[in-house]
Amino acid sequence: MCGICGELNFQARPNLTNLSPMLTTLQRRGPDHGGSYSDDYIALGHRRLSIIDLSDMASQPMIDSELGLVLVFNGTIYNYPELRQQLQAKGYRFFTQGDSEVILKAYHAWQQDCVKYLHGIFAFAIWDKCQQSLFLARDRLGIKPLYYSLDQQRLLFASNTQALLATKHVNTDIDPVALHHHLTLHAVIPAPRTILQGIRKLPPAHTLLITAKGKTQQQCYWQLSACRPPQTMTAQDWIIQTQLRLQQAVDKRRMIADVPVGVLLSGGLDSSLLVALLAKTGTEKLLTFSIGFDDTGHEKGNEFEYSDQVVARYATEHHKLYIPNPQVLARLPEAINAMAEPMVAQDAVAFYLLSEQVSQLVKVVQSGQGADEVFGGYFWYPKMQQSRGHYLQRFSQHYFDRDHSEYLATVHANYHGDDYTSLLVEQQLNQANADEFLDQVLRFDVTTLITDDPVKRVDNMTMAWGLEARVPFLDHHLVELAMQMPPELKLQRSGKAILKAIADPLLPNTVIDRPKGYFPMPALKYVRGEFLNWMRSILTSTSCQQRQLFQPDYINKLLAQPDAYFTRIQGNKLWHLALLEAWLQQHDIR
Repeated sequence: MCGICGELNFQARPNLTNLSPMLTTLQRRGPDHGGSYSDDYIALGHRRLSIIDLSDMASQPMIDSELGLVLVFNGTIYNYPELRQQLQAKGYRFFTQGDSEVILKAYHAWQQDCVKYLHGIFAFAIWDKCQQSLFLARDRLGIKPLYYSLDQQRLLFASNTQALLATKHVNTDIDPVALHHHLTLHAVIPAPRTILQGIRKLPPAHTLLITAKGKTQQQCYWQLSACRPPQTMTAQDWIIQTQLRLQQAVDKRRMIADVPVGVLLSGGLDSSLLVALLAKTGTEKLLTFSIGFDDTGHEKGNEFEYSDQVVARYATEHHKLYIPNPQVLARLPEAINAMAEPMVAQDAVAFYLLSEQVSQLVKVVQSGQGADEVFGGYFWYPKMQQSRGHYLQRFSQHYFDRDHSEYLATVHANYHGDDYTSLLVEQQLNQANADEFLDQVLRFDVTTLITDDPVKRVDNMTMAWGLEARVPFLDHHLVELAMQMPPELKLQRSGKAILKAIADPLLPNTVIDRPKGYFPMPALKYVRGEFLNWMRSILTSTSCQQRQLFQPDYINKLLAQPDAYFTRIQGNKLWHLALLEAWLQQHDIR
């Protein structure tokens, strides 16, 4: 994993004045090495986290003078050994042992179609000196980020928004459509938008080709079908096929590294199953990591009682981190500063604090993100399935943080407009190649909502400490299989029935059949004490008042009863507003 950045200037040869602040901002993503390249209309930068082929030959930007190509790459290509052999058979010669050079050769061999051959998580840019063009690509499920800013003079791109903001060439006005999404979809702003008008992100499963004259061509190279397979499959067939693909995702691919690999063990089914499957393959000295916080009211701040059972069964080398609330509050601004976009999920801060400790022992971890979306684990899926009405109504009444009328009462009149989120969701839920309503919902979740919520925050918070997170449940081969599965099979046993069947012989029943849990941080859900004082200071600050983003009456209502207003999926609305304003202030956006 790494941090990448660059500038394609349509008018003149770029100097390194823009590249230098971007590289400085990206240093935490790649603490092992920094490099740059400048030529013609292009300047490329790279910060390296050394995981595969630790030699200096694998440093980037990677220049292939024979092919006339230059690469900056963030991610891991799991099938690079097979691709290397295939390309060698075509006559290509390699000077490194890693996956980066495989991308260069693949691009030369197959041009824009090269991404169809790549199995992994990636965001990369290739400068073609002969064609005078820049090729940008992002993996199928958007696990690795790729942001850009495009105007008449230049294209800037980077692994996070902070790097783009550091150039001082970005329009930082609030995007009213993105604001509607942020306050309605649990802080999800689907690509290509971000909260800022001047920054966009390449959608998952897309490529973007830009010439030195500024001509652009964007393509989608992969789409997910949610239709039943042509052959009839029994429940046992689904279990067998799922276990096969999950096992492949967990060990053969996700363990590729020249450094140790650990597991973030929350104590829930998903991360516990990863530990069990890794242990099943004979992985030695398996390192696991858990985090816990203070209880607040009736809600517990840790799940150690479950993670401890998994550790005991598989004798992992376990590391348990406990952080009291005063330390959490002291580190909140730091965690917010690490966010490429404002993220309201409580576990964003938990992942940030946990990653700090984990990064001192390993460079790579596996994490359980994606299992709930792929296999139907959240409590709102059955509610949607049982509801009646048109697709949008069935979705919105169980998921939207705010209906449009409340949104209008939340934000200043300057940001009023159409019900943009409903328009987006209705369009997504009526796409072709899905057999029934819940197929549409799960596909929308897997291809869009998850990308800009749990996937994004895990990448942000782990990479803030130079830690690579791999997500086996989002292996695209596994996802393709799971999307064909009848939804009723997924919803049995209170959700994720197929995964629970796989786990039955591997994990304690108390872990498998426990209520769905999260990385809990109760202080950001039940807001009181110093946390309430902090949020009040943010939302009544001069900066917030001058910004005129939120309606004062709405803020006052939430501050008067901070524990009374929750979203439909149990997020605290006061925290949501405070987080957005704090993020804008932290990034000096006025």
